[in-house]
Amino acid sequence: MTKQSLERSLKARHIHLIAIGGTIGTGIFMGSSDTISLAGPAVIFTYILAGLLLLVVMGALAEMATAFPNVSMHSLIRMAFGNRISFIVSWLYWINWTLVTIVEVLAAGSFLRFWFTTIPLWALSLLVACILIGINLINVKYFGEIEFGFASIKIITLIIFIILGSCFIFGIFSNDSSTSVMNLTNNGGIFPKGLNSVFSALLIVIFSYGGSELIGVTLTEMKDVRSVLPGVIKGLIFRIVLFYALPIIIICALIPWNQIAGHGSPFVHFFSLLGLNSAAHIMNFVLLTAVVSAANSGLYATSRLLFSLAQDNEAPKTLSKLNKNGIPFYAVITCGLCLFIGSLLAYITPDKVISYLMSVPGVTILLLWMSICLAQVKLRKSYKIEPAFKLWLFPYITIFTCLCLSGTFIMFLIDPSNRINSLVSLSFVAFVSVCSLIKHKNNQELKHNASTIDSSKKRIQNESPHLLK
Repeated sequence: MTKQSLERSLKARHIHLIAIGGTIGTGIFMGSSDTISLAGPAVIFTYILAGLLLLVVMGALAEMATAFPNVSMHSLIRMAFGNRISFIVSWLYWINWTLVTIVEVLAAGSFLRFWFTTIPLWALSLLVACILIGINLINVKYFGEIEFGFASIKIITLIIFIILGSCFIFGIFSNDSSTSVMNLTNNGGIFPKGLNSVFSALLIVIFSYGGSELIGVTLTEMKDVRSVLPGVIKGLIFRIVLFYALPIIIICALIPWNQIAGHGSPFVHFFSLLGLNSAAHIMNFVLLTAVVSAANSGLYATSRLLFSLAQDNEAPKTLSKLNKNGIPFYAVITCGLCLFIGSLLAYITPDKVISYLMSVPGVTILLLWMSICLAQVKLRKSYKIEPAFKLWLFPYITIFTCLCLSGTFIMFLIDPSNRINSLVSLSFVAFVSVCSLIKHKNNQELKHNASTIDSSKKRIQNESPHLLK
């Protein structure tokens, strides 16, 4: 017996951790070295600025979700802009998260190879993919508990890092000149690459924060949206900025920024300062947990988005079918097959597959964030019930956020170093846009033909009723 609607079993703590699980991945544990190399200590301001933009985006989402309870993020965008725009944004978001999830699965396989050196990358990645598919096919309540555990390990690691790092900074532990807070101002000062460097790193940081909007995917499986969501949003923003900004401040204070770039994870460097010989094993375990958690959240997001698209006739209707546990079985299996294909790519080119897939940047995150903000502006006048949360300084702060996101998008496109990535990103946008035009043109023709047939039947019935007998 199949169920007719998704289970609404996710509680506030599950929502917190699913969003954090999708956000805190290799972006902080490994990718932080890239952002620091771009801007130096000034990257701290980049993380704060991106956090403020995220606050507005999530506030806009919370307002719409409490005005239209249990309506998915995809459906909110459709209500604001119609089928064509929602089709483009939703499918781009699905492609983005599918590629990111494949990369996280491959990364998990590479971390497992640290201990299982004789097993090929593709085989370990397939094993991880199978485990994740199994987790996503169980009751959503148990899925929430498992993701809660995965994300908790990452959070505990960051808390330990923040505490130990603070002890070094304030002299509780003995330290030498190499671990001095003066590293924030030495080696070129706080802005060693100029003020523009704050904005040059913005796209990477926004991509790192990408995953926060997973809350929008969980709306249809959330208990008591109106009472739970506002508190979840406020707590989530605080935690994400805290778990990104504070570790970055500590890293820049303890390690000269120009010694971080190209030297792997700054967290491993920090643990080596403590004299922990097992730092490599500790961080490998944490990194493995981080990418498995992010991939778990990613598979959840892609399957629910596919389910939502199918419900709105923007994907094959079969993908909207639920099993007895209230899980979109065919949507999960379809997304799981994408993970299998991605894992098998590692058999063809194990050394380059991750870099190839990551050449598709997080431009779709920018487009999605802008769509959420613009949808809130468009829908504000059509609320039938008072939202439990209202975004402050409307509409000025929403418009300002859209301008900042648009500016970041333009900077990305005109940057000569992003030429290939820009071309790939725009190609994806063009492909999905063409698919949207074709699909909705066909839909209009079908409606027109159906209308013509109905009109013909009525005319014949009026003129020659005996022909229809």
